[in-house]
Amino acid sequence: MAYANADYDFTGCVAVVTGGTGGIGAAISERLAKGGAQVVCWDLKPNPESRFTQDTVDVSDPASTDAAAQRLLARSGRIDFLINNAGYAGSTVPLDEYDVAEWHRIVSVNLLGVFHACRSVVPAMRAAGQGRIVNIASLAGKEGTPNASAYSASKAGVLALTKSLGKELANAGVLVNALAPAAVKTALLQQMDQAHVQNMINKSPMGRLGTVDEVSEMVAWLCSGSCTFNTGAVFDLSGGRATY
Repeated sequence: MAYANADYDFTGCVAVVTGGTGGIGAAISERLAKGGAQVVCWDLKPNPESRFTQDTVDVSDPASTDAAAQRLLARSGRIDFLINNAGYAGSTVPLDEYDVAEWHRIVSVNLLGVFHACRSVVPAMRAAGQGRIVNIASLAGKEGTPNASAYSASKAGVLALTKSLGKELANAGVLVNALAPAAVKTALLQQMDQAHVQNMINKSPMGRLGTVDEVSEMVAWLCSGSCTFNTGAVFDLSGGRATY
């Protein structure tokens, strides 16, 4: 017997998905749109094949996220969901071999990008008395991945930011939560050493990678009316790998 996915009605809702035109972001955009949401993708490089409204945004630049938020509010009058998905993995090297500029860039996109997007959108959500923010972090932020110090540190920062902002907005009608996926099957993995990918699979008790649809389903639930008493929380998507 196959279990059916939940149905959600997001009719009338406006969703911002950063990095929303490829990989996990595209699956999230599709899932929210399936429920009726108007999806706007904030991406540094627009994808001509995407069917969603796109706005060229550099999340590492607060002026860029501010301007994008104001454009969307002027056009739609509301922002209901903010999904912080944009990210940059960078090189996989020992800490003392990292190029300093690249280390800074990884943190700038992955952590400061979440801060900038939240800072630009939260005032409108607070004024409306409602909203959902979902930050896509990583299991690396909980465990610390060898030779990925910048990525691990940036994602750990996203988890702490989520907990802090969740407490700040707990009585404002705005819920803030994070996902911490283990490795997810995307085109990006095809660019990695296959022995490295197999090592990630071997760490999973389920013995497989996650899927983009599994991520998007959890995001949909966190944006839905079924989620009402969860904020500042971290939800694992690890196939049983996470231990705390």
